[in-house]
Amino acid sequence: MDINLIKTYLAIIETGSFVGAANHIHITQSTVSSRIKNLEEQIGQTLFIRTKSGATPTAAGEQFHKHAVALLRVWQHARLDLSLAEEHTLHLTIGGQVSLWESLLLPWLSWSRKTYPEIALTASMGYSTNLMDRLIEGTLDLAVMYRPNQRPGLTIEHLYDEELILVTSEKNDEVKPGQNYIFVNWGPEFQADHAMAYKNIKRPALNLDLGSIAMNYILENPSSGYFPARLCNAFIKNNELKQIKPAPRFVYPVYLVYSENIEDETYKNIILGLKKIVNSL
Repeated sequence: MDINLIKTYLAIIETGSFVGAANHIHITQSTVSSRIKNLEEQIGQTLFIRTKSGATPTAAGEQFHKHAVALLRVWQHARLDLSLAEEHTLHLTIGGQVSLWESLLLPWLSWSRKTYPEIALTASMGYSTNLMDRLIEGTLDLAVMYRPNQRPGLTIEHLYDEELILVTSEKNDEVKPGQNYIFVNWGPEFQADHAMAYKNIKRPALNLDLGSIAMNYILENPSSGYFPARLCNAFIKNNELKQIKPAPRFVYPVYLVYSENIEDETYKNIILGLKKIVNSL
């Protein structure tokens, strides 16, 4: 399949019209129409209904979106893989839950680069559902996440249990969610558990979708929020933060997920390196 057909389809979805897609990817409107007609013929389904206000995806058009995104991602991954092949013996793509990069996956990347400079590394962050999808489609070699789903062809190993605790940089002893309380988005698992634990509190005035970077905010501004215990321990020891121990704690098992068909010894050694870093936490 011509990948330009996929890019054109996605441009229409993004802009809402054939005209918008043409301007977005710098081709003529007639070329957009021709490409979509070609794509529809190959798929055997009508993807869009054209109206005066733009283009509306049909049921098939909406359903095709996740496949189009995956196809484009696989194509981009293949191009990157081939471009790196001449200078590197192996290209490893790594994915990680947003909350797990600080003090865990970043040190692992650093160790991997120093130990195996001949290996090219590509790293990205996401949440469990997205990371699992990419493992299945082959655009990730391995990923570290909470609560993965068991899928054929994938190996799942428990690494450790991540504990999220409520800490404060305020000087008073009483911390009430809603007063200088910040909600740090640690992913859908945490969102659901937090909602159950705090059914009666209103949405905090400050919501940060910044993961571990939000630690900088709480250290510089008197406030409270949930953070991984591994990030808080040093600050608690130095009296920069204080744990609110009556508050609920949230514990999430962290798993390493990768293909069960691993044969390359370097690949296996890199996984062992991750486990050593986990043990040092």
